[in-house]
Amino acid sequence: MTTSATPLTVAATDGAARAGTVTTARGTFATPCFMPVGTRGAVKALDAADLEALGAQVVLSNTYHLMLRPGAEVVAALGGLGRFSGWSGHTLTDSGGFQVHSLSPAVDDDGVSFTSVYDGSPVRLTPERAVEVQGLIGADIQMVLDVCATLPAPPEVLRQAVERTAAWAARARDHHRRIEARPPHQAIYGIVQGGTDPELRMESASRTVELAFDGYAIGGLSVGEPREELLAAVEATVPILPADRPRYLMGVGDPIGLVEAVARGVDLFDCVAPTRGARHGQVWTRSGRLSLRNAAHARDDRPLEEGCTCPTCHRWSRGYLRHLLLVGEPTAWRLLSVHNLAFVLGLVARVRNAIGEGRLADVRAEVAAAWGR
Repeated sequence: MTTSATPLTVAATDGAARAGTVTTARGTFATPCFMPVGTRGAVKALDAADLEALGAQVVLSNTYHLMLRPGAEVVAALGGLGRFSGWSGHTLTDSGGFQVHSLSPAVDDDGVSFTSVYDGSPVRLTPERAVEVQGLIGADIQMVLDVCATLPAPPEVLRQAVERTAAWAARARDHHRRIEARPPHQAIYGIVQGGTDPELRMESASRTVELAFDGYAIGGLSVGEPREELLAAVEATVPILPADRPRYLMGVGDPIGLVEAVARGVDLFDCVAPTRGARHGQVWTRSGRLSLRNAAHARDDRPLEEGCTCPTCHRWSRGYLRHLLLVGEPTAWRLLSVHNLAFVLGLVARVRNAIGEGRLADVRAEVAAAWGR
């Protein structure tokens, strides 16, 4: 079985930034693109209808969690990730590599040994098993298993992460090409590691590109390093990645980080921050971040953001939403998450239009002024 590539057709550029269309076996989606994170098959507090109404194009889910609950075989039996979750758009599954960073499992040259976060049982994940599990889950795009080092890290740790990621990528690519237990034409993306070391980043990118993946991710960033170092790592990586394949910066979705990465040639993004922040009362607006827990909003009859057309701002006041938040009403999580995702998806749409009109610099300046404080 062969895979279907996910080429990027570039429609417009503004410096290194580009706006275009990614084509998959399912159809197409526009770039730049922000992917809401539905770790366990759902974006917390939201459903597929919410995401469709907001104009989301791709939703990311996590292999590690879905393979444990409800199990990849269950997802497969219920029609694959899209049908299982009621989502009609594109789907992408992370391989579980981020859990190498967040859960500190035992890592060896063959794979990773976890302890289940649900029942404490042992879990083994190899590059081949990650491919098989993601085949069962049935996303349109799957990611290779990689090693995400915690930053800052000594050179020997970054070197080992690059070596293992490269070796695992080759194994995953080979296995993906030959196994039958996956959807026809499911795409697979390689991942570049190297921490904040530009030389390692360039080496890892070159070795990953040699394997001819359908798309390429820049992983191992947004794990505590300063933004300047993150962007320097992106700058070292992007020129080596093929121009006709999507470039995906994993785990980045804050407004400044997103816009600045687009300006450096990145196409795809994911991040839990908009919805996680919403559940804690952090509201994202064009003027910056607003804390709804602040007592100043108790009698405020205004929407979260004047001029916002999202369903939340159309109907409910800051005072009402603050009340729901403070009394622990789960409705607040949903309504605030709707607004924050509407803001991020709207920002990406503005960036896309700005690239086409040659005025990305204006959006960068606006975002930096609002969010740089």
